[in-house]
Amino acid sequence: MHRRTAAPLTIAGVAALTLAACGGPGAEGDDGDGPIGIGVISDLSGATADVGTPYSEGIRGYADWLNEQGGIEGRELDLNLNDYAYDVARAEQLYSQYVNEGVVAVQGWGTGDTEALRQRIAQDELPFMSASYSEELVDPDEAPYNFVVAATYSDQMRVALDWIAEDAGGDSAVAVFHHDSPFGTAPVGDGEEHIEGNDLDLDYASYAMPDGATDYVSQLNRAASAGAEYIVVQNVSSPAAMLANNIAEQGLDLTVVCLNWCADEQFIELAGDAAEGHVMVQPFAPPTEPLPGHEAPAEFLESRGDSLENKGLHYVQGWYTMHVMAEGIRHTIESGEELTGSALRDALRSMDAVDTGDVTQPISFDDESHRGMTGTGIYEVSDGEMVELARGVTP
Repeated sequence: MHRRTAAPLTIAGVAALTLAACGGPGAEGDDGDGPIGIGVISDLSGATADVGTPYSEGIRGYADWLNEQGGIEGRELDLNLNDYAYDVARAEQLYSQYVNEGVVAVQGWGTGDTEALRQRIAQDELPFMSASYSEELVDPDEAPYNFVVAATYSDQMRVALDWIAEDAGGDSAVAVFHHDSPFGTAPVGDGEEHIEGNDLDLDYASYAMPDGATDYVSQLNRAASAGAEYIVVQNVSSPAAMLANNIAEQGLDLTVVCLNWCADEQFIELAGDAAEGHVMVQPFAPPTEPLPGHEAPAEFLESRGDSLENKGLHYVQGWYTMHVMAEGIRHTIESGEELTGSALRDALRSMDAVDTGDVTQPISFDDESHRGMTGTGIYEVSDGEMVELARGVTP
């Protein structure tokens, strides 16, 4: 399906971006008066709070920025944002609360909770975007109301393995160190299938990274004994930085390849010199090399006495995930449809691709796939910065 590309989000383009919408329960709609309710499930104190906090702040920042522009046809985005501390049961409670409140849509967070809610989301016809990029969520037949904004974890893994195969230039071994959760294991099997299906000359093994571990030396020794030269990390920044420091302390010749949630400035800051030379697969461009799409969040934060460099790229992820949802709301109303869950779903599938000002590939969905994009950037840590090696790389 061919789509025109929507203009990038910049302060200069605010007038062109003015949204129109009406909110209400997912399947019922409303009369178009009052604030537009969005439920937000965030991890601000749990196992992934190090990256969950700036992501949540980006969602809130976008809503505040939009409201300062006059909202959506004079109506404010009304976020009900709560911490679920990476607890699936708490996420389910919050989701039920939001459904009872009649929100238009929900912004979620983790893989375990998003997958646990998938059937309820479909039954309630309530569009749901989360920070989980699990490939289990992109098939409209299985998850008709889930939308994945970024390249999936599995696509990121495939890109990482392709890069490793080329960088190694021959027979090599890869260890996957992953969070001990559905988030962590999401791309592991698909990575093995990618190696087999593409005849990549790579040995492959996986190792869980238990919460609360004080080091990963035993796992590293096992991986090194198995001949690993590269470690793909599917985890968040703090444990990944500990892993990099362990590698340096043990004098091991291993290259870390971080996927999305440890491919960030926090990893570099926490790992210090031990981060140098490691590689990152990251669909969202970091603000250290500003692009047009960084302008709006940067100016908003400056007006608050803060900076985008301080908040980092996960803030940008939250900002643009909320922007994509808002574009769906705008498109629904411009099409003359009542804002119901099914109408918003259809709008997200049919609207123009969302241009993020080169922060990501243009983001679009259709009735065959809710995978917003397939491409990702590849970066290397050099002199304490994320330096771009390639952009828009697909498996």
